[in-house]
Amino acid sequence: MTDMTAATPAKSPSASEARTRRRNASERRFRLMGLIAVAIGVLALVGLLVSIFANGASTFRQTYITLDIYLDPARLDKSGARDIEEISKVSTFGYAPLIEDSLAAAMAERGLTGIDADDAADLISGEEPAMLRRYVLNDPSQIGETVEFNLLASGRIDGYYKGRVTMASAELDRNVSPEQLMLADELKEAGILTTRFNWDFFTNPDASDTRPEAAGLGVAILGSLYMMLIVLVLSLPIGVAASIYLEEFAPRNRLTDLIEVNIANLAAVPSIVFGILGLAVFINFVGLPQSAPVVGGLVLTLMTLPTIIIATRAALKAVPPSIRDAALGVGASKMQAIFHHVVPLAMPGILTGTIIGLAQALGETAPLLLIGMVAFVREYPAGPPEGFFDPASALPVQVYNWTQRGDPAFFERASGAIIVLLVFLLFMNLIAIILRRRFERRW
Repeated sequence: MTDMTAATPAKSPSASEARTRRRNASERRFRLMGLIAVAIGVLALVGLLVSIFANGASTFRQTYITLDIYLDPARLDKSGARDIEEISKVSTFGYAPLIEDSLAAAMAERGLTGIDADDAADLISGEEPAMLRRYVLNDPSQIGETVEFNLLASGRIDGYYKGRVTMASAELDRNVSPEQLMLADELKEAGILTTRFNWDFFTNPDASDTRPEAAGLGVAILGSLYMMLIVLVLSLPIGVAASIYLEEFAPRNRLTDLIEVNIANLAAVPSIVFGILGLAVFINFVGLPQSAPVVGGLVLTLMTLPTIIIATRAALKAVPPSIRDAALGVGASKMQAIFHHVVPLAMPGILTGTIIGLAQALGETAPLLLIGMVAFVREYPAGPPEGFFDPASALPVQVYNWTQRGDPAFFERASGAIIVLLVFLLFMNLIAIILRRRFERRW
């Protein structure tokens, strides 16, 4: 018989080499595009961080004026009975002259003249008479004593030492004059005026539009902490339980398919929609108070649940089926196999998804604006559980609030609050990494 098998024509070496060169060139182009994309992302991130830190780093320094103030009984307690009710009748206007007299005495002692007492008193923040009043009401026994106080300098004086205010700009500013800036320099040379780390930024409440130097994050930090506690207590058990049921126990039918589709859709819903839901349900229908951490926590819980459920289900799927089969093979029930073997192995992914969800909730602003947490709040909320229903603010809302004010010092405060928020987010992500490595098991 004749061999009819047709021989395949041989490919020329030159054609094969050309295709190899094209593939190698394509691979090099793809790598180059990837490097360019990474470089652009890194440069954008670096630019953002540099801008935030350049504008906000000065927030953590504050200018203070140190004075020895005589708490004159003739002004504060004319009866001499040290009756707190009588002392509380003295308003902040009664404490302002004590500060003015102390500053005038310090200037006279060091021979600083050339500016009248009223203009000199404007170097000190308008918040300080209220601070002095709180001090006396907390400890009336100090009346009649001379006490050293570190008083906040006004926003313009503080801005002068941070580069926001200059002699030229002071000539056009009705809130400060060049003479006041020169007096501030003399007080600094005399050791009365100093600039140091601003711990009050972390503890003070918000301040009025005219007193940016006194504004702090105390109420916002406490409000965010309360909300995160509510989100953690509600979202973690509900999200993990729902994930375990859907992944391990739920039958595969149209109902569970519909539930899974809606969970995936909820994860993509804009956060402001959850704010509208919270306003309609928790405030208008249930009657919970506006601007309360409990409402913010419930809204953020609804927003965080889809993220936790999706992350938990992915962690459960990542556990090899052989783990379940081995547990069932040695006589364990399905419940025992899941909770004794599958869930512990999926714990790194569960904890990571939970912390990432909490970090996302910590930075949300839009839903909190709709439930009234943008309100100006100066009073600290009480301890839990009462504090969950007291008015409060939150870190991202405080940033938004400060950026809406006209004084440039508030923009500096907003950048400083962003730095604090970024530190919290970085800390939470570090916890997620540590927990993942701590509970991770390899097989």
